[in-house]
Amino acid sequence: MPDSPYVATRSPLSRRAFLRGTGAVLSLPFLDAMRPTFARAATDTTEAPKRLMAVCNNLGFVPDKFFPADAGREYTPSAYLEELAEVREHFTVLDGVSHPGVNGSHASDVSFLTAAPGPGTGGFKNSISLDQHVAERMGAATRFTSLTLGVNAEPGRRSLSWTTSGVLIPCEDSAATVYRHLFLRGAESEVEARLRELRLGRSILDAVGAQSSRLRGQLGARDQERLEQFETAVRDVERRLHENEAWAQRPKPEAPIPQPSDPSDRTAFMRKAELMYRMANLAFETDSTRAITLLLDATKTPKVGDLNHDTVEISDSYHNLSHHGRNEEKLAQLEAIDRAHMGQLKRFLLELRSKDEGASTLLDNTAVLFGSNLGDANKHTTNNMPMLVAGGRFQHGQVLRYDRDNNEPLANLFVSVLQQMGFEEESFATGTRPLTGLDLQS
Repeated sequence: MPDSPYVATRSPLSRRAFLRGTGAVLSLPFLDAMRPTFARAATDTTEAPKRLMAVCNNLGFVPDKFFPADAGREYTPSAYLEELAEVREHFTVLDGVSHPGVNGSHASDVSFLTAAPGPGTGGFKNSISLDQHVAERMGAATRFTSLTLGVNAEPGRRSLSWTTSGVLIPCEDSAATVYRHLFLRGAESEVEARLRELRLGRSILDAVGAQSSRLRGQLGARDQERLEQFETAVRDVERRLHENEAWAQRPKPEAPIPQPSDPSDRTAFMRKAELMYRMANLAFETDSTRAITLLLDATKTPKVGDLNHDTVEISDSYHNLSHHGRNEEKLAQLEAIDRAHMGQLKRFLLELRSKDEGASTLLDNTAVLFGSNLGDANKHTTNNMPMLVAGGRFQHGQVLRYDRDNNEPLANLFVSVLQQMGFEEESFATGTRPLTGLDLQS
């Protein structure tokens, strides 16, 4: 039991404040000021890097049009999978997966890559997302440790990316801004300002380190161990800050396309999504990052007003259409939107496949997770999530079917992805082993 002076005579930084400070410091590697400003050198001849892309449409897909009736490698494509026929051998459909304990209806998208249970409940605390887990292990190998992208994402409330301490990383919803980060250097004054930010970041860490040293003599053995773990994390952040400062004045890649123009209307949902897919592809192609998330926030989309469809006109908001109640008119509109999503995914995968990286392609080296937090948006269910995994070094061209009443933990897929990327991980969140049936290429 701690002695009585533990609380009364300690440093002015209280234990509660210290823990809040810990969360802030541990999230520092993901701030803009700490990102290097150039990609991996073009002369780098090392093995092609592994990458991760995760996409979530938070209003799901009509289940009976997403999942095939049969499983295995000889499956007959569902209506939606017909849109992906050209890349059939490059993806695997997962039928019967979900996150144990993740409910909360529309709130469940925040747990899409974390598997943290109980979103939407009082006292919910999120955990680190898969992309940030990857980013931490990748370190400062690229200009950006990660990119967190969104389309119509609710600012400050919706994101797929969360830090070690469960802090939301806001989505960037402007493709033009992403482009500028990737390719435009900025004026010398801006470069100097970035250097000052980096140095300030390190001085803040120095101050926290000094405070933690003053606390050391007042702590018991258990807290001494926790403090040592924290200081190790701080030293790791300082190391990355030093690396980023050394890179801050090196050139960025040349822009292969002109800067895009962002649609001003939120109803231009498909155009905005198309631009974000394009930015993700460019970021991977230039090795500017190796971890990207894209949240397609359909709940905040008033209406999909840019759907090019010959026979279907969208007359209602995306959210209202998702609650179709089996109304045929609403289902027809929703199917047109869902098929457009699948078409965009196909084009993204084809573009990755078209880029050679030595004896492999960009798609071979990029694991793409695509799906939704909602199994059936019409019923607000979070089991039997529509999911597929493409690319990476997996043996694809199949439907893996698990128990639809007792789902396979989706986080087992995350373990498979981490191991495919070369990380020695045996578990992640609720995932305790690699996903059964998803084997690596020989």
